[in-house]
Amino acid sequence: MMNNKEIQDILPHRYPFLLVDRILEIEPNKKAVGLKNVTINEPFFQGHFPDFPIMPGVLIVEAMAQVSGVLSFHSGATGKSVYFMSIEKAKFRKPVVPGDQLRFEITILHQRKKVWRFSGLAFVDEKLVAEAEFTAMINDEGLNNG
Repeated sequence: MMNNKEIQDILPHRYPFLLVDRILEIEPNKKAVGLKNVTINEPFFQGHFPDFPIMPGVLIVEAMAQVSGVLSFHSGATGKSVYFMSIEKAKFRKPVVPGDQLRFEITILHQRKKVWRFSGLAFVDEKLVAEAEFTAMINDEGLNNG
């Protein structure tokens, strides 16, 4: 299990764009499970939408990618940053609202050199709310954290 500080030791993301609160499980070269607690204090709820707050689907996919980044580094990836190359088969099945806890299940589908392909599922209360497949590249040119 990894807490938020340990996640920040791996990922360059910071508030308000760090979208993973905890990693529950990592099986290197196979899968990872992560959590995001969705609160009304999230800055995106100010405009999406003020009278009916819904977490944007693109941020759910981004959170999946962040869990994938942790998984790839625990699976031996070398480099400083993970960048999206493609997002496919994205489906959003149910709105995610304040008070929900997202559980992400990420599986490595394929890996070759610096390019990784993942499958991601997002659940709230054991119900599938979103899914996607995506490809990412590990880049040696990292972001300056400091």
